Formats: sequence, structure tokens, C-alpha cells
Amino acid sequence: MGKPQVKVAVIGAGMSGLVAARELYREGHQVVVFESGSDVGGTWLYDPRVEPDPLGLDPGRDVVHASMYRSIRANLPRQLMGHEEVLRFLRGFAEDSGLVELIRFRHEVVRVEQAVEEGRDQWAVEWRMRGGEEAAGMEVFEAVVVCNGKNTQPKIAEFPGRSTWQGEQLHSHNYRVPEPYKDKIVLIIGRGTSAGDIAKDILPFAREVHQASRETISQVVELRKVAGVFQHPMIACAEEDGRLVFQDESSIYANVIIHCTRYRYHFPFLKTKGLVSVDDNRVGPLYKHVFPPSLAPWLSFIGIPFLTFPAPLSELQSKWVAKVLSGELVLPSEEDMLSSVQEHYQRIEELGWPKHCTHRLEAGKFEYEKWLGDQWGLPSLEQWIEKMVLIGLELWKFLQSSDENWRDNWDVEKRRQEEGFGKQIR
Repeated sequence: MGKPQVKVAVIGAGMSGLVAARELYREGHQVVVFESGSDVGGTWLYDPRVEPDPLGLDPGRDVVHASMYRSIRANLPRQLMGHEEVLRFLRGFAEDSGLVELIRFRHEVVRVEQAVEEGRDQWAVEWRMRGGEEAAGMEVFEAVVVCNGKNTQPKIAEFPGRSTWQGEQLHSHNYRVPEPYKDKIVLIIGRGTSAGDIAKDILPFAREVHQASRETISQVVELRKVAGVFQHPMIACAEEDGRLVFQDESSIYANVIIHCTRYRYHFPFLKTKGLVSVDDNRVGPLYKHVFPPSLAPWLSFIGIPFLTFPAPLSELQSKWVAKVLSGELVLPSEEDMLSSVQEHYQRIEELGWPKHCTHRLEAGKFEYEKWLGDQWGLPSLEQWIEKMVLIGLELWKFLQSSDENWRDNWDVEKRRQEEGFGKQIR
């Protein structure tokens, strides 16, 4: 007897959605991918549009999925992870894996909810067309795999006076190009990769660029300083006349605040009657960051963990989901999965991490990936590979602090012309 074939809806055709679709398809399942855009790529697909609410606070706004700015610089050499190179790879991956015909482009999923169909609990997936066509529909699936990404719903910095400050404010989600900030005084909040990138992007145009954050570890602050950008602690308060007062009591007058303050997990289409919720960026309960125990295996999430390498992680998670749905692998009981979730929460507390770090892997990524691989007998990651990756991370830190041009010494435009980059799937 062959493996059971399950009808599965995959939400999103970004990196995680594509690899999930491939693994499900390889396992013999019937796969439909819903993608709100007109091309694959998810967050790697540049979209010049911005949202009408620049801070992303209005739940009724017209959402632009991608957070890509025109000059984005990945935190690896462009030959490896330049955004145009990644997008080219994802388009080729979709074509080579036979996924394009499985994708329904410009289909925005607006509702995913359990439905009773012929006496069985299944999932109703409701969608609407985007891009001018007035069309909508609903289809029933046995399983749903959520791959809608985690870089769309802005998380902003809160401080006294923020809502009444008279200057311009936006989240980096809605930053695209530097020209609008010519001759302005700009304050960037945050000390991550996007904060540094945007500071460098704006610096040749702005009158002044300042940077503030809650980061107190001096080595981190020193490592991520941008030459020519004034450094400050976090904002203590904002005054209506445009003055920003920092926690060290220094102050500046600014025209613009850009919040480079990360994102929130967001599943506005998912209706589970509270069985799955997002609390301070903890998506839960999720067994091993993937399956809600009470809805497993018919609902799953791919790509939730952060501070890890997303592509191999998504592949390992997707293989696991595909084999569980085919019956080749069996999940623990609901009670055992819930117990595992609670143990993970307890470990987070013992580490002293806040709740929003529930899905943070970092040093634990190898242990987690090894566990995933062990589920179907994948050979363990060799110890030398782990060491190589850790050495690479140290090299990245050194390069960041010693040579500001190391990511850019490559002729992207020449490669674009040589390889005809820009051709879309549809």
C-alpha cells in the first residue's frame, strides 16, 4: 500500500514556502501554494510601494508584504546572499523543482479555519485576488502549512511623546530609497543590520544621521558603529517642538525617526479559536517550533525560529512535516507535545530570556537541526562543520569591524546583464 496522499495548502511562496512545497510534493502530497504577490521570493522580492501608514499601526491598511529597500546589503558577501542573487536562486529553484504550476499567484489568503467536511475536520482556506481583479473563493484542504514569513508586521519603539511628536516617523519596513531625506536630520532607532544599512544609505544625502538604541554592551555598540553617524543611548522622551531627549540627558532636534526595531509574528488570516496565539512574539503552543499540539499534524508552521540559517532550517522542518503527513513518521501524543513545549518555556525562563526570545535558536541551532535530522535518520552534522560555521561567524564579525566594503566588491550590474536578471516567472 502506498503512502497516504494529503491535500495541503501552503501559505506563501517565499523561501520557506517554496522549500515546504518541494518537500511535500516529493513526498507525494497534493500541494497548492497561495502567494499574494505576482512572483516568488517573499521578503527577497523588492517592491517600491510603501504602505499608507508608515509605522504599520493601522490594522486596516493596505499591507505591502516585502520589507526590502533598494540598496539592501545582506550580512554576507553578495556572492552568497546578495538579495538579487537570492531572488535569482529562488526563481530558479521554483522552476527546477516543478513548483511554478503549483503556485496561485496574486491569491491573498484572508481566512484559514477548521471546517467539517464529510464528517472530518478539515481546513477552509478563503482567498481573494490582488491586482485589480475582483474575485474570491474558498477551498477545503486536509492540512495547512503556514509560511507567510516574519518580516511584514512592524514592531516599533515606544517612548514618552512618540505619538505627539511632530516630525516624520516610519518603520524600516516602509523605507525604500534615501533621496527623500536630503538635508534632513534623521534619527535611526536600532542597532541591527538594517539600521546600519539604512544609516549608510542615507548618510550622503542627510544633513545629519543619528543612531539610538537600548543596547548597553559596549563591544556590540563599538562593533556596529557607522562612521559619520552620531551615537546615542535610547530616547528618554520626544517633545512636540521636535527635540529628542536621550537617556544621558543629551538632546537633538530631528526631522525624521526611522524605527529599525524588528517585526512581530502575524497571522491575521488564521482562525483557531485561541488554540494558537501570539503573545509578545511567542507563537504557541508549538511543538519544536512547528506543530500546535491540539491541531497536529494538520496545521504546521515553517521558518518561525530566528538567529539561525533560514534555508537549511526550513528544509529540515519541511521534510519532517511532509513525512509526518504521509504517515512515515509519527508525532508524540498531544499531552507529550504539550509537556515538551512547557519544558522549552521553562528553559527560556532559566536562561533569563524574555518571552519574545522563545523562538531564538542562536547557539542551540545545531542541537535543534540534529534533532530534526534524527527524526528520519539523516546523518548527524559533522563536528568540523559546526566549527567551520562558528569560525565563519567570527570572521564575519571581524570583517564588519575592519572593512566596510567587503560585501560590495563585486560587479552586480555586470552579472545582471550577463545573466539576464530581472526575468520574472509571471
